Amino acid sequence: MPYKIACVVEGHGDSEALPVVIRRIAASLNPACHVQSTAVIRTPKSKLLKSGELERAVELAARRLLGFGGIFVVLDCDDDCPMLRGPELLARATNARNDLPIAVVLAKREFESWYIAAAESLAGLAGFRPDMQSPFAPEDIRGAKEWLSEMMETGRTYSATVDQPRLANLFSIELAMRAPSFAKLHRDVGRVMSDLGQR
Repeated sequence: MPYKIACVVEGHGDSEALPVVIRRIAASLNPACHVQSTAVIRTPKSKLLKSGELERAVELAARRLLGFGGIFVVLDCDDDCPMLRGPELLARATNARNDLPIAVVLAKREFESWYIAAAESLAGLAGFRPDMQSPFAPEDIRGAKEWLSEMMETGRTYSATVDQPRLANLFSIELAMRAPSFAKLHRDVGRVMSDLGQR
């Protein structure tokens, strides 16, 4: 029986990439674990931060799961502090549906910061230069998409809608753990899968 999940994200690229990343993390934790993405709810972060909107998205995700599965809310943190904003959003999400396991992860700066943390695993692939290396503190970089564009071969620029889903299949999960917010996603996938396995 597959583990069903629903995702709440803010961007087009995220909507295709996140389910892939969660499936890969789950498989790395348990090769026999099969994750099925039943729904992706895409809503701008500015809207989700408003009272009632995150709750509405979580409720919609729960309905798409037909009452059984896990919900992942993954947003770019931008200039917010994930340790402050994350618990607040998790409390709102779990208050909306406390009958399902829910994870809220704020990518410090941007989702693409996780690719930067695993840059060596992408070097020479998908249009990136073969000498690409992850910088110190990849999550501190402002403009992760622009950084990725600078690392591409001449004539190429990074496109979230085109490149993000493809990179989700290529980047190293292990190297991405350099980014604390990705390490949190990794832990949360394990927690949600464990919870679902006990139901």
